[in-house]
Amino acid sequence: MSEGQTARRSSLRQVVLASLIGTTIEWYDFFLYGTAAALVFGKLFFPSKDPLTGVLQAFLTYSLGFVARPIGGLVFGHFGDRIGRRRLLMASLMLMGAASAGMGLLPTYAQIGVAAPVLLAALRFVQGFAVGGEWGGAVLMAAEFGDDKRRGFWAGWPQAGVPAGNLLAAGVLTVMAATLSEADFLAWGWRVAFLLSGLLVAVGWWVRSTLSESPLFEAADAKVADALEPAPAIQALTKRPAGVAIGAGLKFGENIAYYVVTTVSIAYLAEAAHAKRTIGLNALLIGSFAEMLTLPLFAWLSDKVGRRMVYAFGALGMAVWVFVFFGLLHGGAAGAAILALGVALVLHGAMYGPQAAFISELFPTRYRYSGASIAYQVTSIFAGSLAPIIALTLLQRTHSATPIAIYVALACLISAAAALLARETRGLSFAEIDAQGPA
Repeated sequence: MSEGQTARRSSLRQVVLASLIGTTIEWYDFFLYGTAAALVFGKLFFPSKDPLTGVLQAFLTYSLGFVARPIGGLVFGHFGDRIGRRRLLMASLMLMGAASAGMGLLPTYAQIGVAAPVLLAALRFVQGFAVGGEWGGAVLMAAEFGDDKRRGFWAGWPQAGVPAGNLLAAGVLTVMAATLSEADFLAWGWRVAFLLSGLLVAVGWWVRSTLSESPLFEAADAKVADALEPAPAIQALTKRPAGVAIGAGLKFGENIAYYVVTTVSIAYLAEAAHAKRTIGLNALLIGSFAEMLTLPLFAWLSDKVGRRMVYAFGALGMAVWVFVFFGLLHGGAAGAAILALGVALVLHGAMYGPQAAFISELFPTRYRYSGASIAYQVTSIFAGSLAPIIALTLLQRTHSATPIAIYVALACLISAAAALLARETRGLSFAEIDAQGPA
């Protein structure tokens, strides 16, 4: 191995580690809200005689984060394609940390009335805006630094930051819930998890500050430095509309399934199955750990057998398992809940592992950040944003989890179809992808 190859590999490891750590921190903040919405916010910010109604109202503000994500994706994608990936990653990290720490300091409804949920909603919007810019930059840094034959594996590591962030969020709240009384947990325990964000962001800032810019971006930027081009988002929508459509289809079922599994299940166990709050949190903790371990394996497998087959396996598997999932949760037993979430999150990892490479390979370098962000983040408005609201509304009206399972299964079938209709891109260089026509 040459000296140049060694230096390049060290740089790649640094980029992957920085992307993984930063992504974990940002998704910790984003998921912390979802778990707190299921356990705390309904009581403290949206008081109601019906507990499920309070949780539903909390999830309505939760959905604001998803509305803000595509806005963040467009803004960060535009500047990420114009001035580089690295600086935008730093900005998204700081925005997320400030919003989460602000939530930890918010007065409740009992203290300041309606201003409390309004401020909570505003901070949630900032969270969504920040995470909307995070994903595209993090996965593109790993993908563009990595080699063509193992792009799925390297780009999959920032994806592992999602279950890692959820694991961290559920872990912190589990410790607080297990060691504090109900009164103390509601009074101040939940705030510790949000205030911890300030420390985590400082770590992420330090790690990311050492990164250099993506070499592919620098090379592409130099070629068109003097050219007048349309906005990157416009180029993605006009030159690669099929790529946007395929990317949105890939994201649709995966996103709905994930938020039903990780947030609705907690509320279902607590409110419908009348289980202790620690049962859902522990199951989420173990399931997130299982996904964090297996997700890179699915990303690696996509380099061997192709993105399409691995993705379709995860989507079709989830479409079947979701019916078993709610059957296991219904009894409220700890072991059944662990099995339900564990299998569901591993199947989600089969979709999410190859997703970063799959979606990034749909677009050329000059507007890859914007194109990938549009496909990924705009879909979240119609998928993850509405999933908890739709699921809880179905539960309220039918008193059955079967309609929720049908909803998730149909969404996953759409993602499976998108994967099978897509062009296989594993092993292609970005130069080959840049030269290709629509997917």
